[in-house]
Amino acid sequence: MSSSSTSSGEGERESVVKKKKEGLGWMEWVRGWFYLAYEMLFQRIMASHLHNPMHLPPLNDITCIVTGSTSGIGLQIARQLAESGAHVVMAVRNPKAANELIQKWQEEWSGMGLPLNIEVMELNLLSLDSVAKFAEAWNARSGPLHVLINNAGIFSIGALALEDSHNQNPLAESLLPNHKNSQRMVMKKHMQVNHLAPALLSILLLPSLIRGSPSRIINVNSIMHHVGFVDTEDMNVVSGKRKYTSLVGYSSSKLAEVMFSSVLHKRLPAEAGISVLCVSPGIVQTNVARDLPKIVQAAYHLIPYFILSPQEGSRSALFAATDPQIPEYCDMLKADEWPVCAFISQDCRPTNPSEEAHNVETSYKVWEKTLEMIGLSSDAVERLVEGEEVKCRYGVHQQ
Repeated sequence: MSSSSTSSGEGERESVVKKKKEGLGWMEWVRGWFYLAYEMLFQRIMASHLHNPMHLPPLNDITCIVTGSTSGIGLQIARQLAESGAHVVMAVRNPKAANELIQKWQEEWSGMGLPLNIEVMELNLLSLDSVAKFAEAWNARSGPLHVLINNAGIFSIGALALEDSHNQNPLAESLLPNHKNSQRMVMKKHMQVNHLAPALLSILLLPSLIRGSPSRIINVNSIMHHVGFVDTEDMNVVSGKRKYTSLVGYSSSKLAEVMFSSVLHKRLPAEAGISVLCVSPGIVQTNVARDLPKIVQAAYHLIPYFILSPQEGSRSALFAATDPQIPEYCDMLKADEWPVCAFISQDCRPTNPSEEAHNVETSYKVWEKTLEMIGLSSDAVERLVEGEEVKCRYGVHQQ
């Protein structure tokens, strides 16, 4: 073979390698859906060794923030942590509903021990201003935070996405015609609730998490990330290259969360004492199911045995929040330079996230794009770890 044909062949191979990936390959797509089907059919068997409710150690002197804790998995997480002695902060959009829950829990707990140590703070993940103000208010207490559980998420936003339309992302285009603009706002808010807002909250709360070291950031993820794909040039799926659906928005945002968490896990030095991990609750009957496609909802009703209850779905997050070996496991992954952060499955065992989640190059692009979208500098984490003050585009002290 001549040298010219060899170099030509190498050039062709390089062009193939450099070609931008625009979605999951068909094998990845089939593998992802096979994994989802397998999880649905066998998750109860795989988790049969777990108690329900989960047995937790005494958690006195432990402070936990739980987002989205007025229903579903978050409600179960908050209640069980509080009943084990933790100081629980319910970070919620609806403080009235949270206070009513607390009153009910206190009445049911009466006579079984000391009153539950729970409080409510308002947090609206549809508003990055609200996220920044929440973090500022909490950090101002100068107290420790031991566990942050980013539980809140949504499958289909619908009209809910429009309630905070004044808080436009500065990267968004100028106002479009009403219908088209509303559609794009829904897409942006989908990624915001499931990924951007939890990412901003996690970073802004680093000073309190460092004070609570050893501490943990736990992101309640989903096995749906196995069918997700993140285009870092179109994270909100607004370019039209991919058709936007709730399934696309949800799975993409959950994959982005895993990728961002993996980079945060690497960027935090071991001496900070903060473990970052994602957990899968399994396939659970929660409010999210209301927004699933009708055919999937029908499957939920036809095979209820295979679907976990919110209490069962809370076990992986509770395990991640309380198991004493979690910090050691996260440190081992960091030392081995593993490409992804710790991921705990619904049976409370370590597992691997999707193949796409292992894409280190894309993960760093997601990291950079996320910091840009949430209004933080590229060195925000390092500066916060060093004890410096960091300005955020959102919140009270906007630039």
